[in-house]
Amino acid sequence: MSSHSEAQCYPLLHSNGSWEGVCNNARATNYLVADYQDLLNNTGDGGAVFYLPNIELDASDQRTEHVHFQNSAGLLLVLILLSLTILTIWVFKVKRFRVMHETGLSILYGIIIGVVIHYGFPSTPQDEFYLAEKECESSGTVRTFEIGDSVILQTQGGDGFRCSINSKVFRTREGDRIEEALLFDPELFFFLLLPPIIFYAGYSLKKRHFFRNIGSLLMYAFAGTAISCFVVGAMMYGWVLSTIDNRLSEAFATRNISVPGAPEAFGDNIIPSLLFGSLISATDPVTVLAIFHDLHVDVDLYSLVFGESVMNDAVAIVLYRSVDEYDGDETGFSIAGLFKSFGSFIGVFLGSFLLGTAIGLITALMMKFSRLRNYPLLETSMFILMSYSSFVIAELASLTGIVAILFCVLLQLLYINMSQESRRRTKEVFELINFLSENFVFSYMGLSLFTFANHQWVPGFIIFSFVAIFTGRVINIYVLSFLLNLGRSKKISFRFQHMLVFAGLRGAIAFALAIRNTETEERQLMFTTTLVIVLITVLICGGFTTLALQCLRIRFLIPFLTHHGRPLTDACPRRCPTICISCCTQCKPKDEE
Repeated sequence: MSSHSEAQCYPLLHSNGSWEGVCNNARATNYLVADYQDLLNNTGDGGAVFYLPNIELDASDQRTEHVHFQNSAGLLLVLILLSLTILTIWVFKVKRFRVMHETGLSILYGIIIGVVIHYGFPSTPQDEFYLAEKECESSGTVRTFEIGDSVILQTQGGDGFRCSINSKVFRTREGDRIEEALLFDPELFFFLLLPPIIFYAGYSLKKRHFFRNIGSLLMYAFAGTAISCFVVGAMMYGWVLSTIDNRLSEAFATRNISVPGAPEAFGDNIIPSLLFGSLISATDPVTVLAIFHDLHVDVDLYSLVFGESVMNDAVAIVLYRSVDEYDGDETGFSIAGLFKSFGSFIGVFLGSFLLGTAIGLITALMMKFSRLRNYPLLETSMFILMSYSSFVIAELASLTGIVAILFCVLLQLLYINMSQESRRRTKEVFELINFLSENFVFSYMGLSLFTFANHQWVPGFIIFSFVAIFTGRVINIYVLSFLLNLGRSKKISFRFQHMLVFAGLRGAIAFALAIRNTETEERQLMFTTTLVIVLITVLICGGFTTLALQCLRIRFLIPFLTHHGRPLTDACPRRCPTICISCCTQCKPKDEE
């Protein structure tokens, strides 16, 4: 509901030839949304200065109080969520309860608190604040600025001047204020939360197993991500063309493809579907990997799942940026644009790779030739700052910080010269930050299910997305594994391939990519669909990981020393079995592979 109240303004001519507009103070109250407009016209040849008083209540204090409440409430809820998650994880570890991982707990707690905030607060107005909007038109020069709660308009030259000032009063309910407090800036995920997650992923790699499978991992990362992107994009585009939802069709298919001789069915735009395919191709099997670690699953399987997910995230981010830049081109789809996008992908990835490796080498040389190792605190601090700088520099250079920091860490693992104490400190610091960042991201996912105001719920699109993702994952893993086995001495078994398909969960990377842009209806639909996919895959696939291992008869609960070669009890001399058995323990595998 709104009300308009016109303020009376009187132009006064000063002796120096300047004009001043004096207006009475108009205030609108008792409405959910109220505004007033002041229209001033000056037809003189000289300059004019207009002083337009704002509404009586000090808008600056109101806005400051509102922002302070938002920040405090948001921080408190984050602390409560993380505390509940940590306490529940402790109970699960004590009881050896493996059905649900900590990320699933974070999601569930986020959903519960989101429900409480959305439905548990009164709907009566609790707060009001003020907003001023200014629009000016003049044939001369116009300046607008604020001093305190007043608006100053100034014009110089010209023969016409007109300004419109809109002041609005917003009244909100308490639940809306808390929901607004939980709407974090999407850049927060990319600049504060994702770097430590990627850093720890690279830092905790088992170097020997990772580089032993580097060829397979690169094949899964580059070719596999591309296959997944195009399969998902093509299938979703086909669904959009065949859907009866006109609103969705208009959002996803609005521009023409300029391919000579193309069928009429290709007359709509496929780029948004490919954009969705690229962001949803980012896998994040953090739940599966945590269970693998607890169960001591075969190290080759662990390295394949872990390495493929780390490299896949980096490739998916660069691919998403390339498609997103292409989407911004209003000329439509073209072969030239396709090659330009492909060149952009190669250039950004190589640039990020070279930048990350260069900073990694600089860090290694600095640690080797300086005496920072004598001061572990300074050494650890410099190592962390140099690693994070690779991310920031890459973003400033319009590259991808995630790729840069990943390869920076991988190079540091090979050539870094740090003291043992600094290595221990660095690992503990990033393990802590990674733990808190991951749980915060998954908690925020649960909250977003109810606090995000612009969800686009299209059940058919969401359901078919699962079909498209599964199809893309199956084609990706089985086709590439067949090709890789042609040249591998140690083949990737079908059991491992089935587990790789199962481990294709979606997580923090896909969510962060989707939340960066939710301005349009199609982007909001992508965000809603991505959120549902992440929640379901983490909760269901994470909970059935142990059962999947048992059904596929993949061995686990294997001691570290018996991962390769014969167990120590089999390799000991025949004449001293009693002594060997008493000194060595062997945990019998659940099932031989």
